[in-house]
Order: sequence, then C-alpha cells, then structure tokens
Amino acid sequence: MSVKQALRMLISVLLSCILANFLLACDILPNLAASSTPTDTTSSLNQWSQVAPGIEIRYEHWKSAGPDEDTVTISRFDLHRFQLSVGYQPSQPLSLAQWQKQTGAVAIFNGGYFDKHNQSTGLTISNGESYGTSYSGFGGLLAVGEQGNVILRSLSQQPYDPSTERLQQATESSPMLVVDGKRTQFEANASSSRRTVVALDTAGRLLFIVSPGGTFTLDELADVVSSSDLHLQIALNLDGGASTGMYVKTSSRSIGVDSVSTLPIVIYMK
Repeated sequence: MSVKQALRMLISVLLSCILANFLLACDILPNLAASSTPTDTTSSLNQWSQVAPGIEIRYEHWKSAGPDEDTVTISRFDLHRFQLSVGYQPSQPLSLAQWQKQTGAVAIFNGGYFDKHNQSTGLTISNGESYGTSYSGFGGLLAVGEQGNVILRSLSQQPYDPSTERLQQATESSPMLVVDGKRTQFEANASSSRRTVVALDTAGRLLFIVSPGGTFTLDELADVVSSSDLHLQIALNLDGGASTGMYVKTSSRSIGVDSVSTLPIVIYMK
C-alpha cells in the first residue's frame, strides 16, 4: 500500500468516526439511553406480535386533532403469567435499564407522579411498604391486592380505604381517561407532551400505551384511547413528559423508549 493510499484510508476512518460521534450526540443513531422512538422495528403496524408467552407488542400511528401524529407502542400482558410490582426509590432514582438490571423484570414502565424531591405526590406502595397519601376525589389507582389481583380504578368512584384494604403494590396518577368503557370528562391544560397510559381491556389483560413524540394533549389522548379498537374497560394516564418510558426485555428481543429523566417510581412485570 502506498503512502498516499494509507493517508486516504486514515482520513476516511477519521471522518467516519467524527460522523458517528456527531450522530450519537444528536440522538440520530438508535440508543436506548436517549431514544424517543421504539428500538424494535421487527413488528408490523396495527398487528399484535408475541415477543414472549403472555406478552404482545403492537405499534400504531395515532393522530392528534391537528396535523401531528406519533407512533405509539402498546404492550399487552396476560395477568395469569405475570406479577405486577411497583418500585420506589426516591433517594436513588434510576434509568429504566438500571431498574431492569436491579429487578430482573421482563418489562418496566414509568409510574405515577412525583415532586422535585422525587417523593410520590399520591399513595405509593412497594412490596407492602406504604408511602404518601392517597388522592382525594380525583385520579386513579393501579394496585395489587392481598390475593395478588391487579386493581385499576377511579378514586372518585372508589377511594382508597387503608382500614379495609391490604394492598401489596400501588401507584396513583391522574386523570382517568376511560371508565366503564367510556371516555371521561376532566379539566386539563392544552399542552402536548410525551404520554404513558395503563389500562385493562374487557378480557382482563393489562395494557401499557407509550406515546414518546410529545404529540397529544390529555384531551386528545382521552379521545384517541377511548375510540381505539383495544376494547379498553378502564384507562389511567400515568406520569408523562420526561418520565415517559418503557423497557421490555425478553430472551429474543429488547424494546425500549427510555425516559429523559431517572425515575423514582416504576411499574414492572415479572
């Protein structure tokens, strides 16, 4: 190889490295730690794909009332195969990948609201330990009862009663989007943001819907969720914005939309 050829090859390698670093810095290359779109591209739109026994994934293009649209990731779980838990670490919030490594969970999603000190703004119960105070007259509760049953309900319809309920896991958020199969009515600002929704369908399966594009207001989200063909019986908006994220890790596939911030509250499936 001549000196000129060697120099040309060296310049080509250096330019490739510079370009790769630039793309990573701009979040153009796929990277779970900074991704706002699903990292899995093997599934078709509008079709359920089984990624493991009891876990199905589906991608859909959802449109807002305006010209914007987003590719949402919908995860559906057979609750006969999985156990739901809530992780809570206000003193040590973690990324979704770190939560997965710590818990060994097959799937992790962001939970309910927390304040600037990473403290839950509502009731949180993690492995039987209770923190915070339940919302009064608004919002919703995702929980696991004493017998291991998953509960998702409106707190205005059925408030949490610590004297009669022995919940093992719980996180609260707001607003309810669907109750008894119908869209709810609520007051909310008109800002668009990243969104996460947890729901139960009419067959008793648990669903998580993640919209990472910052496309929908809460009113638009309620419209599109309630009018979907997912047969939702009840649906609750979880914390969104910088918190929105999901991570599903199976033996054959990893699917992720990472949160922008680290999370003190997560929901995970094992």
